[in-house]
Amino acid sequence: MESSPTGPSFEEFAISRLVLWNIDLTLLDVGKVMRAAYAEAFEKVTGEPLVYLTSAAGRTDSEMFFEFCARNYVDVEPDNDTLADFLSTLEESFARRSDELLSKGRAMPGAAASLAAVASLPDTVQTVVSGSTRANAVAKLAAFGLDAHLDLSIGGYGSVNYPKSSLIQSIRLHAAGEGGRPYTEQETVFVTDSAPDVRAAVIGGAVPVGVLNGPATEGQLREAGAVHVLPDLTDPRAVMAAVHQATAG
Repeated sequence: MESSPTGPSFEEFAISRLVLWNIDLTLLDVGKVMRAAYAEAFEKVTGEPLVYLTSAAGRTDSEMFFEFCARNYVDVEPDNDTLADFLSTLEESFARRSDELLSKGRAMPGAAASLAAVASLPDTVQTVVSGSTRANAVAKLAAFGLDAHLDLSIGGYGSVNYPKSSLIQSIRLHAAGEGGRPYTEQETVFVTDSAPDVRAAVIGGAVPVGVLNGPATEGQLREAGAVHVLPDLTDPRAVMAAVHQATAG
């Protein structure tokens, strides 16, 4: 097959791809609703108000809970029972605010079109690596109709007390299902807006593609290891090209 004058077509190489997406500030922004749910759940579980927050970039809800405790001088037993209580309470608090998602949140411009564009690449599976619990991640995506092209059954979520790098590695190894060949590092892409996520991709074995939807600069994303950096998701063709180039070797 001949290449087009502008380079190889997306269909020219037979490549299996696993495309992982961060959710918050990459695909959507529901920070106001999420912060209210954090505050309510934290006070219910610990009996203390959540005064000092922490950055959510690159962190899971499991990691954030213990950092909330440290920053707010709350002495809790660092055990799985306390964490499980917080996560279940957080899901309840977030669910009660589901009707606020559309009024106080937004999908990032181009997110839906970019997910659809990447889905059109041959032999490509898309899912998420999110710091949120599975229930909250699914609720966020569904509220904005961003779940159509994602296989959320194989995603990585903050429901478990593992860093995102471990979630990425686990998805690579198991996404193909029983008997399937694990996805290699070169076949796996992580699209995200944050430098900590980019570093997690490098550790977990994925090619990082940065998007300037959050506070991180292009320089910070590239310094962390991003191979490609997009200004936003408003050009689905550019998103598709970045994913293709990241996995084309």
